[in-house]
Amino acid sequence: MGKGKIVGVIPARLASTRLPRKVLREIAGKPMIEWVWRAATESGRMDQVLVATDSDEVAEACRTRGISTVMTSPECASGSDRVYEVSRQVDAEIYVNIQGDEPLLTPRHFAPLLDLFSRPEVQVSTVSVPCPVEDISNPNAVKVVTAADGRALYFSRSTIPYDRDKAGFPGYRKHLGLYGYRKSALEQFSALAPSPLEQIERLEQLRMLENGISIYVGEAEGDTIGVDTEDDLLRVEAILRGRQEPTG
Repeated sequence: MGKGKIVGVIPARLASTRLPRKVLREIAGKPMIEWVWRAATESGRMDQVLVATDSDEVAEACRTRGISTVMTSPECASGSDRVYEVSRQVDAEIYVNIQGDEPLLTPRHFAPLLDLFSRPEVQVSTVSVPCPVEDISNPNAVKVVTAADGRALYFSRSTIPYDRDKAGFPGYRKHLGLYGYRKSALEQFSALAPSPLEQIERLEQLRMLENGISIYVGEAEGDTIGVDTEDDLLRVEAILRGRQEPTG
């Protein structure tokens, strides 16, 4: 994969609209942000894992747990904008954008994301997992289709591909919101205005496809649950408690 530095960035905004203060909500004894940070750190694939936030409270909660933080502007419109701000303060060859509301991420999700950078043509990477049956038609689960070489052809909230003949297509892939960027690609992306398809689907990654930036998709195992509601929080807590080894 080369010898360039790899930095993981977890954008963490306290004022989320659907579930306020969610990155600091406690799940199975730890704040959500710590679960995400632990998964990224324990992967062993990044030289540094940082939390990027505009909240002093988030920064202080991280510091007490030994988690490095970078303060970013409250004007950042998206997580990618926070990652770009970090790139202007912390030099690296590759930056990994890690969603702060994905506490079910495991260390194994990072290898297929970062292994793609052994290919010089890869400027941006992401990952997909087998799509659970119940999510095939769920607009909150983003589907992705790829070319034979792993290059993303399209991401959609719709069911893609469409099984016209009802043959029982077994290959649906659900996109997980992990991204790796070479620094030059992150700079290029940050300079682009929101695109029409992005605004229709409400999917930021379509801005890259519409502007000719290829995204390559690694195949991972193990679905996750992005936490947006109290119900999500309860489901995730049950799973994480089940993963924890008994003590005593």
